[in-house]
Amino acid sequence: MLTDSQVVRYSRHILLPEVGGKGQEKLLNAKVLLVGAGGLGSACALYLAAAGVGTLGMMDADTVDLSNLQRQVIHATPDIGKLKVESAKESIFQLNPDVNMSVYPENASADNVPCILPGYDLVVDCCDNFATRYLLSDAAVIYEKPYVYGSILRFDGQAAVFKPPAGPCYRCIFHEPPPAGMSLSCQEAGVLGVLPGLIGLIQATEAIKLILEVGEPLIGRLLMVDALGLEFMTAKVKRRISCPVCGDNPAITDLRAENYNQPVCDVKQEDW
Repeated sequence: MLTDSQVVRYSRHILLPEVGGKGQEKLLNAKVLLVGAGGLGSACALYLAAAGVGTLGMMDADTVDLSNLQRQVIHATPDIGKLKVESAKESIFQLNPDVNMSVYPENASADNVPCILPGYDLVVDCCDNFATRYLLSDAAVIYEKPYVYGSILRFDGQAAVFKPPAGPCYRCIFHEPPPAGMSLSCQEAGVLGVLPGLIGLIQATEAIKLILEVGEPLIGRLLMVDALGLEFMTAKVKRRISCPVCGDNPAITDLRAENYNQPVCDVKQEDW
């Protein structure tokens, strides 16, 4: 049952017929893993915490840098030099002490993801490289977890929900990473500071819808955002029966490090 203070805190949720008290309890009992504590992870984590998602996990081995603060709003100037996951944990606690936050100051790998992901209801991809993205997508299929995708570059962003067999996985659309040098990073090409906030909020929205089982998640649809024109376009995407992960005869059935250490996977995700 919700406490008196929780009834007040989440009153605007409780007023919604699609949420109500039972829906808020679902949120409080939910466990969401975020991989990445940068621009996407900042906005997504803050709004999931504000919404009352009871357990947040966050993986990131990086520390806060001055150049991050143009877009990574979960961190502040005094946090420079701190581990991003620790800085994020402090911000989340100040925002909503209802939230239990587990931090993993390490990069996602074929060794640690199988130990961490099964304990969560879904994973939100806020990472910054292709190898991690393919790893998370494969792991989400293997462990049957919804995978909320987001990416940004300059003025453009993308978002989707991958949940086979209801829809495709990441590999169904992006069969393999681009060749080295074919895609620029945010460090090289730049990114509009508010864009990761916009895409991160879309990711948080999709995660909440999945938890509450309401609305129509972005399953089988790829949302593309043009911030300059403020245009939102959606492309329908289908599961490939020949996909090596979620297809009818999958070739990838476990996580092996050699599958995610390709030299071509050295490009920043935020930058694709």
